[in-house]
Amino acid sequence: MTSTSTGRGRAAPARRIGARQEALAGYALIAVPMFLFLVLNIGSILYAAFISLWKWNVRSGPQKFLGIDNYVNALKDPIFQSAVTNTLYYTVIWVPLTMALGLFLAVIVNQKIRGRTFFRGAFYFPSIASSAAITTIWIFILNPFGLFNEVRGALGLNPLFSLFGYDPNQDWLGDYHTAMNGVIILNAWTTSGTFMIFYLASLQAIPHEVYEAAAIDGAGAWDTFRRITFPLLRPGHFFVATVGLIGGLQLFDQAVMIGNVDGAPANSLMTLVLYLYNAAFKRLQYGYAAAIGVVLFVIIFSATLIQRRIFEGRDAATA
Repeated sequence: MTSTSTGRGRAAPARRIGARQEALAGYALIAVPMFLFLVLNIGSILYAAFISLWKWNVRSGPQKFLGIDNYVNALKDPIFQSAVTNTLYYTVIWVPLTMALGLFLAVIVNQKIRGRTFFRGAFYFPSIASSAAITTIWIFILNPFGLFNEVRGALGLNPLFSLFGYDPNQDWLGDYHTAMNGVIILNAWTTSGTFMIFYLASLQAIPHEVYEAAAIDGAGAWDTFRRITFPLLRPGHFFVATVGLIGGLQLFDQAVMIGNVDGAPANSLMTLVLYLYNAAFKRLQYGYAAAIGVVLFVIIFSATLIQRRIFEGRDAATA
């Protein structure tokens, strides 16, 4: 009995030492990535906040302390106000639209249909294609003599479009009223494949027993989707909405390719990131550009927190 008790007593400290060594090994493995994250992400945000308080020269550094003048000047700038309005409009319209398309595609390719692997790849392909190439094609499609106007004319839809004030040779990306909507449609098409993948992973995590029980109770396809699938996808909704929100508020490449650095026509494609780009690389106002970056960070961070509280509130209400 004595020898057995002693053996067990020795085994317990050995297990604790092994667990401690395993924990130390884990911390050692993540030490370098965490250090890089703190320096390159958190550190860059703090450094940008510091630069935003100065008139900054890229070679000589700080030249004059301005305090919050860069922020005040930005808030007074009508172009900055247009950039905020355009960015928020794009995000509010594009995120729900792309989420709906992504969920619709995910539900389709999650069914047991012939060739679903092909359809998954086909729907996802625009997401991995070159953004510059797709935007260039889109510009040709929507120009006054492009494919879209030719097709609607051939289908006899011009009278219908005329009721809304659109000419037969409407310049969709050159018109102040339709340019941003053209970008929204473009990015909804190219990004819906990515959202489809996210939703597909969430759909496949739902237990089949739930659907079997619904079928036994006589629930139809729409009732099953509305009362079972959609509510159980709430974690997927939150993840997709958060990713979409962050991406929407950072719109840049399509805006600069279609509207150039000026956000033409009439600043309708001027976004916060494009405005920041102009301040930093066109006007060389690095402190001012840093202030815009801090404002953008605050908007993204605040919107993400609000979104999280909304989803958490729904979870609590459901529970």
